[in-house]
Amino acid sequence: MSVDHRSRRDALRALLVARELDAILVTDLLNIRYLTGFTGSNAALVVSAQDASGDSAHGASGDEDATVICTDGRYVTQVAEQVPDLRAEINRSSAAHLIGTFSGDVLAFEAHVATFAEHRSWTESAPSVRFEPVSGLVEKLRMVKDEHEIGLLRAACAAADDALAQLITRGGLRPGRTEREVGRELENLMFENGADGISFETIVAAGANSAIPHHRPTSAVLASGDFVKLDFGAQVGGYHSDMTRTYVLETVSDWQRDVYELVAKSQAAGRAALVPGAECAAVDAAARSVIDDAGYGELFLHGLGHGVGLEIHEAPGIGKLGTGTLLSGAAVTVEPGVYFSGRGGVRIEDTLVVREQGPELLTLTAKDLTVI
Repeated sequence: MSVDHRSRRDALRALLVARELDAILVTDLLNIRYLTGFTGSNAALVVSAQDASGDSAHGASGDEDATVICTDGRYVTQVAEQVPDLRAEINRSSAAHLIGTFSGDVLAFEAHVATFAEHRSWTESAPSVRFEPVSGLVEKLRMVKDEHEIGLLRAACAAADDALAQLITRGGLRPGRTEREVGRELENLMFENGADGISFETIVAAGANSAIPHHRPTSAVLASGDFVKLDFGAQVGGYHSDMTRTYVLETVSDWQRDVYELVAKSQAAGRAALVPGAECAAVDAAARSVIDDAGYGELFLHGLGHGVGLEIHEAPGIGKLGTGTLLSGAAVTVEPGVYFSGRGGVRIEDTLVVREQGPELLTLTAKDLTVI
């Protein structure tokens, strides 16, 4: 399935028109990738509210002459191949160059990306332009994934699922190994199963370390009776997966069964709450209330989940302070956890897509309590 970058830019134009903006200067490289397909390390993009025919937002024919991408000489061939439908200019100072060629009155810019120094230099070099700070316009579009994006997310989740299955089948999760050894093997297996990269440094947390939500793997040795928490993900085509599974090595105690069952029940409640139109804070509350009611609310130390896509953490945020509602097509995680400091903890996490008929589960590894 090919990507219709033009439709994405048209959707952005509609947002510009609604705000009475002439154009937007896009400098976030992931947003540029989303809008054009360009994957180089230096670029800027001006998207005009008007298309080549002079019409706003929709209904244009021909090239988008008023929309321009700029990059430096390293990417002359790449930009021509990846962005054949836009005019490309070559200048190492990409953003400054495009501002110098801008002929409109009001130019929006990504205020959450630009530095103070950059903004000051732009205003000094183009005093006739009114620079309008905006935040999250492209990110708002990125929240809802099209079927091409969902296909890449499925592939990223499959690479992670397959890697974990092979790690366990090979006996890679066993007493005597270090957290670092397990993490490195799991990352290598993701590459062997089709990943282009890893989503983030793999978390392997054994024993008491499993009570640290974002523990970094160390030389700590896995031991019989340990909880082992694995939080990891693969990248495919720029899109990330995110999954957490918690296992017990060789022998399981009653308290471990109890806390695992509690987190599993909370996670199921969170998944069930993923419906279009649901308030993000209400989804968090659906899962959190299960743990609160059991008397362990203070041990659930983070939000329930987050959006996932071109970034491992992107909108929407699902937590106590989450704002807005879930949209059909949003890809999100659901990851409650309970952490007993100095003893151990459990987190269970899936990546899912919000659908009208119910959430689509992308991370398929079983979530039953498993003793290895």
